[in-house]
Amino acid sequence: MKNDLTDGGAVTSAAAIGTGDGTGGLPIEVNGEPRRVAAGTVAGALEELGWGTARVATALNGEFVPAAARAGRALARGDRLEVLAPMQGG
Repeated sequence: MKNDLTDGGAVTSAAAIGTGDGTGGLPIEVNGEPRRVAAGTVAGALEELGWGTARVATALNGEFVPAAARAGRALARGDRLEVLAPMQGG
């Protein structure tokens, strides 16, 4: 049995984009990369992806999501999540 995710004409190995063993999860795009997350909210996805305590800016499908709204913002199949962290230096 082939374990591929087909979405919008693109075929990508689910194991390559999975959060653990390559099974289950919601297919979304995070910073331009296909991923699968078990979380159903922006806050949950950030936690799952390792940004739970980080000070970051987020946008979902091109719309800014303030930190206070992340727990209430649901994710759907195919959503595009952008996560931006401040950089130091110059």
